[in-house]
This record gives sequence, C-alpha cells and structure tokens, in this order.
Amino acid sequence: MTFKIIQIKCLFNSFVVRNCVLLAIINIKIPSKCTNDMTDMLLKNINAIIGVFAVVRVSLNFMSYFKPRHNQENTMADANAAVAVVTVSLVVLGLLSGLSLSWALLPVAVVVLIFVLASGLRGRDELAHLNVCVLVLGDIGRSPRMQYHALSLSRHGYSVTLIGFLGSKPHQDILEDDRIDILPISELMGLRVGPKIFRYVSKVILQSFQLFYVLMKIEDQGYLLMQNPPGLPAIAVAWVASRLRGNQFIIDWHNYGYSIMALTHGENHLIVKVAKWYEKLFGCFSDHNLCVTNAMREDLRKNWNIEATTLYDKPPSIFRETPLKLQHELFVRMSSVYSPFRPSSDVTKEHMERTAFTERNTHTGAVTRSSGRPALLISSTSWTEDEDFSILLQALQEYEKFVEEEDKLPSLVCVITGKGPQKEYYKKLIDTKEFQHVKICTPWMEAEDYPVLLGSADLGVCLHKSSSGLDLPMKVVDMFGCCLPVCAIHFKCLHELVKHEENGLIFKDSNELSQQLKLLFSDFPGDQGKLGIFRKNLRESGQQRWNENWDQNVLPLIKEHCD
Repeated sequence: MTFKIIQIKCLFNSFVVRNCVLLAIINIKIPSKCTNDMTDMLLKNINAIIGVFAVVRVSLNFMSYFKPRHNQENTMADANAAVAVVTVSLVVLGLLSGLSLSWALLPVAVVVLIFVLASGLRGRDELAHLNVCVLVLGDIGRSPRMQYHALSLSRHGYSVTLIGFLGSKPHQDILEDDRIDILPISELMGLRVGPKIFRYVSKVILQSFQLFYVLMKIEDQGYLLMQNPPGLPAIAVAWVASRLRGNQFIIDWHNYGYSIMALTHGENHLIVKVAKWYEKLFGCFSDHNLCVTNAMREDLRKNWNIEATTLYDKPPSIFRETPLKLQHELFVRMSSVYSPFRPSSDVTKEHMERTAFTERNTHTGAVTRSSGRPALLISSTSWTEDEDFSILLQALQEYEKFVEEEDKLPSLVCVITGKGPQKEYYKKLIDTKEFQHVKICTPWMEAEDYPVLLGSADLGVCLHKSSSGLDLPMKVVDMFGCCLPVCAIHFKCLHELVKHEENGLIFKDSNELSQQLKLLFSDFPGDQGKLGIFRKNLRESGQQRWNENWDQNVLPLIKEHCD
C-alpha cells in the first residue's frame, strides 16, 4: 500500500511540475498590450483548466491502482476521454459566457499541449505496433472490405479494434475471431428540427465528439485504418486522434464522399464544395493511402497530390461455385419466405423435396436440377442514387415480350439483394408490374448466405454507376469469385474489371441489357452458348483472391513501419 501511495504522490507532483512549466510559458507569451485584468482572467481560466485536468487524471489514476492490473490501461484511456469531455464543456461554457471564439477555444490548445507532454513522458505501449484500429463511419455488416482488412490483420497476428455502426450482422468469421474486438458506435442524427443545413451540421458536430471520445478511449494503436467515404467528419477527427496517440493514419479510398453528395445536391451546391475542400485538405494529412483502382490512384496523385497504393477488391475464398446440395438447402429455406423459389403447384412428385430450381429424393438424398427450371438472375445493391434500377425493370419488361414470342427462352427469377434508402420506392414500382414469365424478390441476405446464392445463380447484373467514375463495384468482384458471368452498365474505369465478351457484357441502356439477356439465355440451360463460355473463362482465369492480394500490397506497408 505504501508503494502505491508513493506512486500516486509522484504522479501528482508530475502534474504540478507540468502546470508550473506551462504557466511560465504562457506568462512569457502574453502580449504586453494586454491589461492586468485580461492577464488575471487568462491565468485564472488556465489554472482552472489545468486543475480540472489534474483532478480528473489523478483521480482516475488513483482508482486504477486499486483495480486488477489488466484494467489499468482501460482506466487511463477513460481518463483521456474524460479530459476531452471536460475540455469541450469548457469551450461551450466560454462561448455561453460571452468570450470570443479565440478565447473560448483556449482550453483546446492548452489540453492538446498537455496531451503532447503527457504522451512524451509516459511513453507508448511496447506492443502498440501490433494493435490496429479499423474504422468505418457506417454499418460494419455492410462494409465487407473493412471486414476483410480486419480478418487479414488478425491472420498475421495483429489485434484489431473494429469501430462502426452495428446495423447489420457482421460476418461470422469476424464474430468468432478472438483477435477482433467490435466497438460499436451510435448513428447520431443531430437536430430533428430547423433548416436542413443546421440539422446536418449538428449531426457532424455530434459525430465528431463521439468519434474523438472513442478514439481517445481505446488502448494504444500502431495504426488507424479508416474507410472513406464516409469521411465527414471521420478524416479530420481520426487524423487529430492519430497525432495525439502517435499512431500511423491510413485512409482506404473507396470513392470520393463529395461526389456521392453531388448526386443528391448537385456539383455546385455549397455543401458539396465544402465537402470537396475538406476531403482534399485532410486527405493529404494521412501517413499512407490505399485505393480501389489505378484510375483513382492517378487522380489522387494528379489532382490532390496524394500518393496511394492500389488494392483491388478481390473475392475471399468464401465466394465460389456452390455445390448442388448446398444450393438446394438454400432454396428450401428461401422458398419458405419468398414465393419465386417455390415449385410449380401443377406438378407433384412422391418422395421428392422440391424447389423451383432443384429436387431432392428423400429416400436416397440425391439432389438434381428441376427440368424446365427458370433461370436465376441476381443483382446486389445498396439502393442509392448511383444505381438506376428502372433500367433493369425496363429490360425485364422487354424480356417478358421475348419469352412470349419465343418458346425456347426460359422464365426468370430475379433476386435483388441489399438494403438502402430507395428500396421502398423500387418495391412499389416492382409491385405495379404484371409479369407472367418474370418473378422478382428483394431479400436481405445474411453474410453467410449471400456467397451461396451468388454461387447458385446463372447470371449477375450490375447497375452501379460510380459517382466519381473511379471506383469499381465490389458485387461484380464477388460474382466473378463465384465464376458468375455479369452484365454491367458502362462507366469510365469499368474495363479494369469487366472484360467485354470475355467474362461478361457491358451495356449502356435498358434496350442493350434486354438484348443481352435474350442472347445469353437463348441456349439455357445448356453450357455451349456465350453464358457457358464466359463461365468457363472465369474458371480458367486463375483469379487472385483477397488474402494473396492483401499480403502482396498492404502487409509490406505495415511491416515496413514496424521495422
């Protein structure tokens, strides 16, 4: 007990020393033109701030000595977070009391200086370089690339803190990995009344405070790897936290956030211009950068003076062709919820468990494909403005006419998976269609079932139009991993992924897409037509998987810093 008390006294004395040094520095730098009243007020405020800092810090450290050893780091992190909250409170109180903005922000400058001094004196955890924070200011379950980053880091012995919203269930591998800890944050909404711009600004401010608190609370990290977009306010907050905590800051550029905002507001809207300026300014402060295409790498270098490493999206090993038995099990589960997966009611067979696509003999367990089965068309979407599903609906309407004119074309079951803001709008539009040979359903697939469904489909359709023209649709990457040919809508850098007439087809409008559907399904279910050729090319391509790609492009970057 005596030893602990001595430690606490030393810690308290260290704060006294820091306070004295800091006050001496500030006294020297006070302008001579300041009045005595101003000087007194300044010193009183600074003493109060430092006093709060010392009391909070010493109190929490005092508590930490009476806790088990493994909780001490968390308590120190709580102290840092508490200081951040106190500082923000002092700024708000200063503004409310009539101080100018520059004086009100003085606590921030003081506490930042104290943090710098404190971090220099206490040193860093020797194992901090083996800790990585993976940050996405969005739904973790709908951020597959960041989940793959976390799994790759864990595979190489790093401890990962995965921060984001818990809207959808993350992949089971993430949940079962002992090296990966999920730290959920709330999706704050800001003010619910007032002009739209004020509501948005209030949301950004609240998210900033929340994110800063969380990043200061976690234990020492060697790296902070964040996804952009969304980058407002994540880039600035993550950069400040990285500088205070002494870790490397890495941005993984999936797209430009301002370009997505421009889809809603227009390129000339003030908020879009501010977002572009912000993204460009703070993006330059990162230590390392990753991006998803060579086109984006060149654009970052040329226009924003940012050097990046291209890390193409590649399918992990879970994306592969699905064995017929697993297909049947999935179809049985889906038929209990979605009618397009149910067999035709005018055909009955004894001792057979049937779906619209497969049959299983209940005596032998053998699974076969149903004769006269429909073709399974699949598309995946986040139901946002950069995907116009009216193109697909118009193409399906034309295909309906083709089926009525030509008996050899199969019926279609079109599955559109995903969640997003425009889903309800398109569901209402789908309900107005009176198709006889086309059935549409819009399920949300769990992370474990989605690869199985892709590996069971006959053709994929992608309607993703990049808002910047510089990113590639990950859904196509996953489809190719399952050797599933794709029809994809044209945009600037799509050729880096889809090779027209080799692994799929590229279209520009609904008319072209309807003609491609007619062409590809003209030989269905045979495998000698174009659809079979594209699938054969994908099987023989020897495409690289995520683990190999990550080890080749990201691991050396991290190991270089460790060494």
